[in-house]
Amino acid sequence: MSGSLETESLQDRLDCLQDLTEFTEKCRKRLNDIFDTLGWSWNYEDANQEPLEQCPYDRDHRVPARSLDRHRLSCSLSWMGYSAEEQADMVDASACYQNSVVRSFTMDKSTQQQVILQARAAAPMMKMEGVFWQGQYSSQPGDVPQNHKRSVCDLSVADRLALYHHVVGVLNEKRDACEPSGQDDLYVDWVSKLQKGEEQNEPKTHLELMAEMRDYKRRRQSYRAKNVHITKKSYTEVIREVISLLRVPALTRKTAPQPRTEQR
Repeated sequence: MSGSLETESLQDRLDCLQDLTEFTEKCRKRLNDIFDTLGWSWNYEDANQEPLEQCPYDRDHRVPARSLDRHRLSCSLSWMGYSAEEQADMVDASACYQNSVVRSFTMDKSTQQQVILQARAAAPMMKMEGVFWQGQYSSQPGDVPQNHKRSVCDLSVADRLALYHHVVGVLNEKRDACEPSGQDDLYVDWVSKLQKGEEQNEPKTHLELMAEMRDYKRRRQSYRAKNVHITKKSYTEVIREVISLLRVPALTRKTAPQPRTEQR
C-alpha cells in the first residue's frame, strides 16, 4: 500500500514538472517572437547608461561617478559609526564661504595625530599646576570628530586646546602671506582710479570701497541737522510761521508811541 502511494506521488511530481517545463518553453518562445518583432536582443546594453564606480569603503556598493563623492562621504561616516540621525544633523558649511574672505582649515587624521603627539611630547611628564601634562593627552588619537558630541567624547581638553592653537597658527600664517603691506598703497595712482568711469565693469578694490564709505559718512555728518526745524513740519505750518514772524515787526511799529510835536 505504501509503495503504491509513493509511486503515485512521484508520478504526480513528474507530471507537474513536465507541465511547468512546457509552460516555460511556451513563454520563452513567445518572448523570442516578441523580441524578433521589435528587433531586440537578450544581450541589450544601454549606451547611455552611466558607468558605475566601486565604493572604497564597501566593495558591494556600486554608484554612478557623478554621485561617488556624496556616497563616499556618507559611507565613510557610517563606517566610522555615525548613525543616520547624526548624519542628518551635519551641515556642510563650505558653500557659505566660497565667495567670502573667511579662511577655513580642514583637519585630517594624520595632522590631528601629529599635532596631539607633538603637544604630548612637549608637555611635562609630571602633574604641574596651570599646564597640561602628558597623561592628559591621548596616546593614540583616533579619527577626526565630525560633530561636537564626538569631539567631546573622543578628544580630551588638552587635545582640543592643542588642535585649536595649531589651527589658529596656520590661519594666521595664511593671513600674513595674503595680506599686502601698508607701503603698497603709496605707489597706487589714486587719481586714475577715482576718475574711472561707470562704463568700466571692473570690481572695486577693498580700499576703494573703504574710501567710498568714508566719504559717505562725511557727507552724512555735514548735511545732518541743517534742516531739522522744517523736516517734521508741513508746508502750511512753515508758511504760518513765516507770516507770524513778518507780522511781529509790523505790529511793533503800529503800537509803538509816536513822538509828540510841540508848537510854539
